[in-house]
Formats: sequence, structure tokens, C-alpha cells
Amino acid sequence: MREVVIVDSVRTGLAKSFRGKFNMTRPDDMAAHCVNALLKRTGIDPASVEDCIVGAGSNEGAQGYNIGRNVAVLSQLGIGTAGMTLNRFCSSGLQAIAIAANQIASGCSDIIVAGGVESISLTMKSVNTDNLINPLLKEQVPGIYFPMGQTAEIVARRYSVSREEQDLYALQSQKRTAQAQAAGLFDDEIAPMAVKYRVEDKATGQVQIVEGVVDRDDCNRPDTSLQSLAALNPVFAEDGSVTAGNSSQLSDGASMTLVMSLEKALELGLKPKAFFRGFAVAGCAPDEMGIGPVFSVPKLLKAKGLRIADIDLWELNEAFASQCLYARNRLEIDNDKYNVNGGSISIGHPFGMTGSRQVGHLVRGCSDVTCVTASSPCAWAAGWGLPDCSRPCVKQPGLAVKSMMRPAQFH
Repeated sequence: MREVVIVDSVRTGLAKSFRGKFNMTRPDDMAAHCVNALLKRTGIDPASVEDCIVGAGSNEGAQGYNIGRNVAVLSQLGIGTAGMTLNRFCSSGLQAIAIAANQIASGCSDIIVAGGVESISLTMKSVNTDNLINPLLKEQVPGIYFPMGQTAEIVARRYSVSREEQDLYALQSQKRTAQAQAAGLFDDEIAPMAVKYRVEDKATGQVQIVEGVVDRDDCNRPDTSLQSLAALNPVFAEDGSVTAGNSSQLSDGASMTLVMSLEKALELGLKPKAFFRGFAVAGCAPDEMGIGPVFSVPKLLKAKGLRIADIDLWELNEAFASQCLYARNRLEIDNDKYNVNGGSISIGHPFGMTGSRQVGHLVRGCSDVTCVTASSPCAWAAGWGLPDCSRPCVKQPGLAVKSMMRPAQFH
């Protein structure tokens, strides 16, 4: 099997769904923008890219047809690049990268762009529910159709994750993201995009179309306090603990990652950011879908001869504070290594895009460390945990070094 590397990863900023700057921007246009930014930054020949793999949590409406192929044709890649669309809900962007990496490792491809996209603004308002429910599944495994917030409540109750713990974690996420934004730690991964968006005056109902640029993440609330979080009412159960404040934020965005064989990267004079070292999946009970990493992370580490203590940086998706807290504690992950610059609670969560965003951010802190990305699909999925284990790249072909050092500039 050949060595596979991540050369670069580019994304849009994240905008709040429905009222943010991407509320009129098509998802295929967002992803094509990211592809073009990758081509410009690396200088590679568009004709050398063999496939464009795009994950999305919804495959209807603006994200319908084969959006992977549409992105290839919309972008500078053109007709000669194939395209593929996949859906593993919130793990879609991560799954796309894994498919690309394994295809390259097989020796059948050299260069693939892969990632994810989600426009909740353009897809959530008109969901096709015709024949959606299988009666036998609903009777025997009803949790497979539970909304993700309901599963977050189940996790909180089943594993005794208190409201206070969830709010404390949410506050930590907001503060970490605010600090990272102030330090410019997201700047390199964001490709600014000019857009037109819809603004409605709540008092008069008057609508204006405004021009602007999305060049940062707009979801962070740096002034969050425990008092403000405690004042929020539960959303999914009257006596529950899951609130808007300790849940991920609905947002729109795209992320695309350039995956390449090590030989090709060296031939082109490119400096990779990380090696791809493995990928594993595991199922869990559908009614607690968010804890998938509890099962998949040990599976991956065992396959690679690693332990939790060997990993220097972790990214586990913050769909809800309840599930990412339980996963962190059950796996016994050091909080100082865990989502060190915040996550979906504070940054935003475009479902199909998040996995690729996590990889793109994590590998920028992986210059001398071993890292793991894990994500769990949300909404009505069956509960998979999908980690992507990367180790640092070095200049010599075929070599990888694991160090317990952590880059101070990343944290």
C-alpha cells in the first residue's frame, strides 16, 4: 500500500443558517469555490485531479443529483474529472477523505479532492418525507428515526451528564474558539467568498439583497457566560438538559481537502501537512448515536498499535455537549488535548462539511504530533463513529515519526 498524504485543506467561513451570509448561496458553488482555492494555492494542474468526492447530509434540492460531479464541472477541474456523492450524515466529509485516501493507497489514483458541504438554509425547509419511514424499523428500532436532539437527551440521561456539565463544556468551547479566532488560528484554512444574501427587517418585513464577503466564522459567541447558558430553556424535552447553548449551531459552509500519494506530492515539490494512517467504523445503538467514537476510536487505535495516551491532539465532533463529554470521559481523553480550539458548538455545524473541516484544522496542528479526528452522523442515522488517524509528514519518502510534542502555536 502506498503512503497517502494530506497536502492542503481549504474551507469557507461558516455562516449562520437562514439569517447568515450564505442564505442564498448554493452548496455546489461553495464547494467549487474551495476546489478552486486549493488549485490556486498549490498550483497543481487541474487535469491531474482524477476524482472529486463530496459528502452531504442531505442529498435533495440544491444538494441533489451527483453534487460531487457538479462541483467538478463548476470548478476549474472541468469535464475530465469524475465526481462522487456520498452521505454518512455528519461524518460525510470525513468519509469522503477516507475514500480518497484508500483509493490512492490502492495505487489506482494519485490526486483526489474530497470533502463536504451543507447548505441548511437551502435544504432544510423542504425535505421530502414521502415513504420515509419503514414501518418494521419504526416498530423494532424506533431510535433510528429519532431527531438528533432527542438522542442527545437520551445520552445525557442514560450516562448521567448533568446540565451544569454540559453548560460548562459549551462555555469552554465558546472561549476556546474566541481565543483561536483572536490568534488567527483559523485564517489559513478559510478562503474568503463574495456573496449576495437576504436580510429581512423583523419589524417591517422588508427584504433586501445585500452584497458581502464571508471571510470568517460568524457563529462564535465570545460573550457567553454560565449565567446566560443557564437561563436557556431545554429544547427537546420539558424536563431535559439539552439547550440551544450546549448544542451545535445550524450553519452553512463547505470544506475540500487535497489528498495525494506521497510520491506525487514529492514529485510536484509540495510539502504535505500529514500522513493518512487509517480509518475505522463501528455501530452503536441508534438512540444514542452521538457516542459512536466510544466504539470506533479503540478499534482504530488497536489496528494501529496505539493507545489513547499516544495521541497528542483530538477532534471529536461537538454535535451536543452531552455526547462529546461522555465520549471524552469514557475514552479518558485529556481535556487539554481535546477540541483545543473549540468545535461545532462554537464554530458551527454544516452537517456534511464538518468532518472535512475538522481534518483541515487538525492537520495544521500536526507538524510533530499524532492526531485523531472522530465524527458521528446525526439526525436519523444509525450511529457510526468515524476516526481518521493522521501522523506527521517528514521530508524523507516513506518515513513517519511520532512525537509527544504539541505545537504551542496551535493551542
